[in-house]
Amino acid sequence: MNRAIITVVGKDTIGIIAKVCNYLAESNVNILDISQTIVQDYFNMMMIVDISQLDLSYEELTDKLTGIGKELGVQVKCQREDIFDMMHRI
Repeated sequence: MNRAIITVVGKDTIGIIAKVCNYLAESNVNILDISQTIVQDYFNMMMIVDISQLDLSYEELTDKLTGIGKELGVQVKCQREDIFDMMHRI
């Protein structure tokens, strides 16, 4: 399985989860695990996704997610799981 970690952070607004998740579904990305929280007015979401059936390039996926984040006024980052794990090792 080819997995990635997607994080979304920023000021809470209507439609963040819907916009990101709809785009992932359109791109044939399966959400394996999702966690989201709101602390006061700040939104934080982390997803583990399966990108093995992705119907576009990984770079196109990350570029579009970045653009969706800009539209919503939040920061969206997508990293391959192996790179994420290496960056967060103690």
